Amino acid sequence: MCKFNLPFSGDAESLTLRAKAAIERAGGSFTGNVTQGNFRAKTPLGSIHGTYQVAGEQVILAINKKPLFLTCARIEKELSQVMR
Repeated sequence: MCKFNLPFSGDAESLTLRAKAAIERAGGSFTGNVTQGNFRAKTPLGSIHGTYQVAGEQVILAINKKPLFLTCARIEKELSQVMR
C-alpha cells in the first residue's frame, strides 16, 4: 500500500471536481465528496484503487491496490499533477 499527502491550492470543491474529471476522462471512476471518497484509475499496467481524504490544504491519498510494476513514487507524481 502507498500513502502520501499532497498539498493543493484553491478550494476542496474545485480539487475534487478536477480530480473526478481527470480520472473519469481516463476511463476510471471517482465517488465521494469534498472531504473523502474512493477512486479507481486505469493505467497501461492495470488499475489503481485508492481513497482520499481532504484535510485543510492537503489531500491524503491511500493506494490500496496497484499493479506490481507501478511504483508508489510514480503514482504520487502522476496524482500530484492533477492537484495543481
